[in-house]
This record gives sequence, structure tokens and C-alpha cells, in this order.
Amino acid sequence: MSRPQILRLYFDADSLPQIRAREHNFFNRLIGAVRGAGWRVELRASSVSERLLAATRAGFALYQMEEPTHDRALTCRRTYVGPFWHIESSGKRWEWPVAKAVFPADQIDRTEADQFANSWRKRLYPGTNGTRKAEGFIFAPLQGRLTEQRSFQALSPLAMLEETLTRLPDRRLVATLHPKESYSDDELAALEVLTNRHPQLSVERGRSEALLQACDLIVTQNSSLAFVGNFFAKPALLFAEIDFHHITASVPHLGLDEAFYRVQHLTPDYNGYLHWFLQDQAINAGRPDCEDKILASLRRGGWPI
Repeated sequence: MSRPQILRLYFDADSLPQIRAREHNFFNRLIGAVRGAGWRVELRASSVSERLLAATRAGFALYQMEEPTHDRALTCRRTYVGPFWHIESSGKRWEWPVAKAVFPADQIDRTEADQFANSWRKRLYPGTNGTRKAEGFIFAPLQGRLTEQRSFQALSPLAMLEETLTRLPDRRLVATLHPKESYSDDELAALEVLTNRHPQLSVERGRSEALLQACDLIVTQNSSLAFVGNFFAKPALLFAEIDFHHITASVPHLGLDEAFYRVQHLTPDYNGYLHWFLQDQAINAGRPDCEDKILASLRRGGWPI
């Protein structure tokens, strides 16, 4: 039996008015592609009640940055920068096909990759020319739950800092607190204990982009700033699973010893990787083939469109 050709898009309260006003290019093109295939589209708020009812409704569901609730649902997320997006069956980036793919470093079109990366570097970070600055310190953008080790992490964030300070004792380490995270008194107290024990560690709020551009290397769980670091030729040491691990030193993939060794000797093709990861593996909402890539992603998710 064929299923009703209905797509319901679920958005949070802040995004829904923008989508209804057709002020978001990616979703304008997604809606156009689906309607062009003969489907009906409904826009809904992603409330608790709506999510509970979603699986009982005929048709298909697409969420923004939320886990799919049933086998006819997918999720979509921006791919860190610019107009690049993914549509996937899991909300966990490290489960996406790109995370399991192999970066074909020996098959890169040098001219195309350099033109792409340099163009987006100028658009996203005007005033920078991609020249690598290195002022002798490690940058550690922190995320949330500083004292917890979650299932996708090799160590907790505080243990990550201590491991780095112990293995690289001659390097100054600047950590930043995430501006959208709320840290408990216990977490901040534990961080203070660590800074008192290691004088080379300092903690800041803000200045992340300036620190990113000036550091020698990035140490983080899986902060998107490590991906942005590719635009500035910054090697990254990751302590958690993520989709952009391919040219980093990833502790979950390599183990502690090998990851710490590699991050000090990394010389990856940053421009080639940016082109492969963004242009080849993601959906560019600014290109003519956007609708084709959207429909291909929906079909890959099992939708009969």
C-alpha cells in the first residue's frame, strides 16, 4: 500500500515564523523540491505534543536538529558554516554516512579545492587570508557537562584538559567556556582546582574566534570550532566522536598515545578536506543542484519520493 505523500516539517518556536515567511533559503528550496515531486507540505511547531503525535500521522516527518521519532522521520542540520546542510536518519553526527566515509586525499582536484576553500574563507572570515598564525598556545573550546564522560567521549572534558596538560606540560593552554552552556557551581569549582594545579592553564569567556586564529592547535571534545579551524590550518585533537574526524587526531579512533603523537605532526590537506566535506558530502543551498541533492538524501533515508 502506498503511503500518503505528505511531508510535515517540525520547527522550534523561534524558527517557525521565519520559515512561514519564506526567509530561509534552504527550507524554501527543500519545500520547493518536495512540492515539485507532487507532495503536500505542512509546517508545524515542534512541541512535545506534536512530537508524540507525529508517529501516528500518515506521511513523513522532518525535524530540525532533533532526533527522528519514528521510521518515517528524518532530521536536518546545518553543516557548521555557510549554506551547507545534511538530511539524515540520526541526530548523532558521528552516525552519519560522512563520518564513516573515507576522505579521498589522493583524488582531490587541486585547483577546484583551493578555489572553493579560498572563496569561502573570504566570505565567512573577511579580513583573513588563510595564513597560519601560531602564537605558541593550545586552544581548548569547552562544551557542557565538564565532569561527565558521556558514551561518545573518550574522557570527560576536565579529564581531557588534565591529560593534555600532563602530556604537553610546556605548552600554555587557554580554555573557553561555551556561551550557551550553564555550568554548575561544582563544575566551576572543579575547573578552578585544575587551574590552580596547572599554572599554564587559563580559562576565558568569549574571544573564541581570535584564540582559534592565533593558537598552535585545538583540543576539544567535538566543538564545531575544530571544524572552523580547517579554514585557518589548525590541527585538531578530538576526544569525542563526530562527523569531521577524518584529518584530525581522534582519540576515539586512535587511542591516547597515537592521537597525541599525530596531532603534533599533522600536515593535512585542509583545502581539499573543506571541499570534500562541504561541497561533495553536504547539500549546498546556494547551488543549482540543491533540490536534486535534497531529494537524493530523502531517498537515501528510505522515502519514496
